[in-house]
Amino acid sequence: MKYVLLVYGQEKDLYALTPQRSAKLDADSLAYDRSLDRQGKLIIAQALQSVKTSKSLRRRKGKRLVIDGPFAETKEQLLGFVMIEAENLDEALAIADGIPLAEIGTVEVRAIYDVPGS
Repeated sequence: MKYVLLVYGQEKDLYALTPQRSAKLDADSLAYDRSLDRQGKLIIAQALQSVKTSKSLRRRKGKRLVIDGPFAETKEQLLGFVMIEAENLDEALAIADGIPLAEIGTVEVRAIYDVPGS
């Protein structure tokens, strides 16, 4: 089954890291991704740019509304995601536990919905 691991955190925490700690976090994250890839578990992993660069779109009654930033006001922002193949939720949670950013943020584990007929 496919799962997406949504990595949340506060951007201010990332900006507060020393250059050395930031470089280590990047290196640890890449190493973990490579490890998952070697195991045949990784589908894709991506970090996201700042929420300051994002837009949110809603369409209501045929009208489009575009606003700056994420839709919801939250303390944590979506920082990145990892899509994996796991046997079950327990294995997906075990994989999420290894994500280095879990130490300073939150990892949401969600199964991928297979759209009927796709």
